[in-house]
Amino acid sequence: MTEAWLVLADGEAFEGALIGAEPEGGMVGGEVVFNTVMSGYQEVVTDPSYAGQIITFTCPHIGNYGANPEDDESAQPACRGVIVRDLARRPSNWRSAEDLDSFLKRHNLSGLTEVDTRRLTRHIREAGAMPGVFGTASLPDLAEAASALPPTDGVDLVAQVTTGSPYLVEGTGPRRIVAYDFGIKTTILRYLSTLGEVEVVPASTPAADVLARKPDGVFLSNGPGDPAAVAGATENVRSLLGEVPVFGICLGHQLLGRALGATTYKLPFGHHGGNHPVRRLANAAVEITSQNHNYAVEGDSLEAADITHVNLNDGVVEGLRCRDVPAFSVQYHPEAGPGPHDARYLFAEFDELMEAGT
Repeated sequence: MTEAWLVLADGEAFEGALIGAEPEGGMVGGEVVFNTVMSGYQEVVTDPSYAGQIITFTCPHIGNYGANPEDDESAQPACRGVIVRDLARRPSNWRSAEDLDSFLKRHNLSGLTEVDTRRLTRHIREAGAMPGVFGTASLPDLAEAASALPPTDGVDLVAQVTTGSPYLVEGTGPRRIVAYDFGIKTTILRYLSTLGEVEVVPASTPAADVLARKPDGVFLSNGPGDPAAVAGATENVRSLLGEVPVFGICLGHQLLGRALGATTYKLPFGHHGGNHPVRRLANAAVEITSQNHNYAVEGDSLEAADITHVNLNDGVVEGLRCRDVPAFSVQYHPEAGPGPHDARYLFAEFDELMEAGT
């Protein structure tokens, strides 16, 4: 294996070995975050919400069941790189089509293995998520590049992952749904298609164009980065409220909150994992949830909606429901279902809103 290093913007350095594709110019940069899942690494790597980020897996053994086309959440990973402690060399699973290293190379994605991910995770928890650069370049060059790399704050990362033109996903239900693609996951489309036909539209689609399609409901998808930086999105969502039922997940939740006048803020190191406990306030039930976000809605700034879910780890707002119009959202990912089906009812609630509006 080729020796390589990760250097963070604050100068902290971590030794490792290169996996995946050879980095162009000898280095790869992005915002370094950590994810606590023990499985589902392929879904994480192909989630468009990781655009601009380098993913550190806290689970020490990654790649043990390989990779396969059915588990991709998008056609091409949007993340900048992957960091693991121990990469499995011989995957064992009947669904496996290739090992993780081959998967990374096929997608021209670079990574590091043999990294002390425990030390790296502890550092991010204490110092916060920050830019970092890894590769085979010299340590001084990596350090210089890391210190010069800007953070993702204020960057419209959605523009990098949204579809270029509308497309249809056939459904088995009677509804007609328009889904804003801020970085939509394949599994979300799979769930929405059980309710009806889904037309996926670019993130910049004006609200008037969406309403002209006469949908039964509008879905606001997950996506990467700062909700305040997504051009026109808050205004479009605001124009939809009261005109059609709206359901948002992750970034869609944050955009709904902003459309209602709430503020959003960046978390120190985000929520990335498949084991976050969330309390549903209506019945005090606890849901084990999958999460991937760096920003959150400020609860005290919500005036036109009720908080429906809260994170039991840190109190972050995990769900909201409008009082006067048919619209609701959650910060976590009900389609991922690590519970495994704790939050599936949310898609049924969206269907009920659409039924009431017909």
